[in-house]
Amino acid sequence: QVRLVVSGGGLVQAGGSLRLSCAASGSRININRMGWYRQAPGKQRALVARITSGGTTDYAESVKGRFTISRDNAKNTVYLQMNSLKSEDTAVYYCNAESWGSGSWGQGTQVTVSS
Repeated sequence: QVRLVVSGGGLVQAGGSLRLSCAASGSRININRMGWYRQAPGKQRALVARITSGGTTDYAESVKGRFTISRDNAKNTVYLQMNSLKSEDTAVYYCNAESWGSGSWGQGTQVTVSS
């Protein structure tokens, strides 16, 4: 079983930056892909960015050029650097990690961008 601990998030003005972190732990885990999803009020949860253990990344079109996902494989930790934040980035952000073909979710963290 994978345990994910999320940190970061908060309130920021438009144009500002935030960094999210998500650390995975557990026994006999084999983390492959890790990613960030977000869910705004009244909307479905959607992919923001994800990264494989080999470093291949995938971004939602709306965040390309503003957000950067990275990871530290030794620490099983994934980061999301969010720059040039917009009000439409306001959402609850969730971390996801895949281990042995099974996905796990971390607790959500609120990101609020004030305009």
